[in-house]
Amino acid sequence: MKTVLVTGGSKGIGRAICEIFLNKGYNVAFCYSKDDKAAKEFLATSDKLRCYKVDVSVKNEVEKMVTDIADNFGTVDILVNNAAIGCIKLFTDMSEIEWQRILSVNLTGAFNCTSAVLPDMIRKKSGHIINISSMWGVTGASCEVAYSATKAGLIGMTKALAKEVGPSNIRVNCIAPGVIDTEMNANLSREDIDALTEETPLGIIGTPLDVAKCALFLSESEFITGQVIGVNGGMVI
Repeated sequence: MKTVLVTGGSKGIGRAICEIFLNKGYNVAFCYSKDDKAAKEFLATSDKLRCYKVDVSVKNEVEKMVTDIADNFGTVDILVNNAAIGCIKLFTDMSEIEWQRILSVNLTGAFNCTSAVLPDMIRKKSGHIINISSMWGVTGASCEVAYSATKAGLIGMTKALAKEVGPSNIRVNCIAPGVIDTEMNANLSREDIDALTEETPLGIIGTPLDVAKCALFLSESEFITGQVIGVNGGMVI
């Protein structure tokens, strides 16, 4: 039975990804950083789940988690780097501390998790790494410069690492969601949501399940690597 690790998996897109893999019979481990209540509620839904409270920007915490997963479930076959934080403000108002924190979680966190699972994937000559970027990593977003920079970084990381580990039979791909109905977008007004819906060719807002289905597809694809899949309703083409 294969094992999946999803970072930022207690709610939103991360939880939907965990659930779709659970329904396919995988062992699923997820980590989270703050919301104990959501994590505990989700953990109680399945005996095939393991849960870790981890700051992905801290390398030794990630390494301990991956070791425990291997001891209980086996080595990680599929890694989904989903954990992320954002900050909406003018670039000129952003502090260095805020900038570094967003980079540490969104980009260094993906580095730490990938570094922790990759040696076993290379040894087995098998594995999938799926990075969750954003359409803002493709186009950039005003007042979200740090977030956009990290998501663009994940795209570059995906393409370069796919070339590097392809000979070891490891696939590395990226999903760039558009506007998705998650807690991160809960601060948007009804007017904002309506405007974004109107800008989207399909005329709807995406759901976490839309992203989860793409993650499952990529994890089962043998001849796709180094790609960025836009799950955005046509907003970015």
